[in-house]
Parts: sequence; C-alpha cells; structure tokens
Amino acid sequence: MSATQTTQHTQATKPAQPIKLYTTLLSGHGHRVKLFLSLLDLPFEIVELNMKAGDNRKPEYLALNPFGQVPTIQDGEVTLFDSNAILVYLAKRYGDASWLPEDPLGAAAVQRWLSLAAGQIAYGPCTARLVTVFGAPLDHERAKQIATKLFDVVDKELADKPFVAGEHVTIADIAAHTYIAHAPEGGVSLEPYPHIRAWLRRVEALPRFVAMPSTKAGLLAA
Repeated sequence: MSATQTTQHTQATKPAQPIKLYTTLLSGHGHRVKLFLSLLDLPFEIVELNMKAGDNRKPEYLALNPFGQVPTIQDGEVTLFDSNAILVYLAKRYGDASWLPEDPLGAAAVQRWLSLAAGQIAYGPCTARLVTVFGAPLDHERAKQIATKLFDVVDKELADKPFVAGEHVTIADIAAHTYIAHAPEGGVSLEPYPHIRAWLRRVEALPRFVAMPSTKAGLLAA
C-alpha cells in the first residue's frame, strides 16, 4: 500500500467547528447520525427540532432540507440530509476505511444493509414504532409482519458473523442498529432472535456508544 493510500484510509482530521445535527430526541434516523458522530469522537451540537410545532416546515429549515425531514447536518460549508448519505459522508470524511470498505464485496455488503435500512427496516420495525410511539395512521400489523420476516432472515445470517456486513463493525451496523434495538416499542419481540440480540450487545459495547431513549410503548408499555 502506498503512502497516499495509507493517508486516504486513515482520515484523522476533525472539523474546525462542531458539526450541527438537526434532529429530534426520538428519531431513529437522527440517532444513527448521533451515534456515528459519537463513535468517531467528533465534536457536534444538536439542534433540537419540535416537529409538533412545525419547526421542520419553517422556511429556514426547508432551506437546509427541502423535504422537511430529520436528520440534517451542517459541517462547515457542507449541508447534507438523509441519514444513510450522512453516514457515508462521515465515514469518508472522518473515518478510516474499516467503516466503509472499498473492496468490491465489502462495499457491496455495506450497501445491501443501507438498502435494507431504507427498505425493510424502514417499513418494518421503524413503521411499527411510528404507530405505537407517535400514533401514525399506518398499517401496524403489516409493519410487524415485515419486521418479523426480516428478523427471521437476519438472525440466521448473524449466526456465523459478529457484525451485519462481516467480521468488523461498519456503517451498516450503525444504519441497522437503532430501529432493530427499539423494535419492542413497536410491538415486535426480539426474544426469538438470540443472534440479533448478541449482535446488538456487540454494537452497544463499542467505545462511546450512545443509546436512543426508550419509550413505554408497544411491548414496553406498563
């Protein structure tokens, strides 16, 4: 490996000023970014949006994110939204190559999980939690079915590997963790899935891991 390649693979710079993260406390998409910022030990500050009050629909926020969604980050002159896109940016800008492998199979494995995060994870455990925690008018039973089918597959995959994309942690784990960990809030039990639960514990044992607050919803309701 050349000196140039080594430099590219070991990004050690820090932002000149704290990265601004626009999100809400209970957003799993926002938590993905908060978690990765913490794992990378980057300085950041959270700009808390009150979605009920319409903070996300105000012109000044729509100028940053025209979809009015969270999260959004500002890193100096860079403004970026979409949680998975932000993970890719942070990995390339501030992380080493282990977070987002460059070899064909490693890159493909991570991309598959980013697609799952935007697909079955979003339509399964994320949607189920939107119903129970936020009262979203969505099909709860269908969301739970999607989550269960997903977990059936994932638990088998994790039987012989420690992290979702292979032998070491990547942004795939960061993209997948939050909504799977909080699936019980949406009414989806993790008890039948020992390998998923073991994987969650491995992610949560990472240095500087930060959890998203739990809610008393779904299976956690008193």
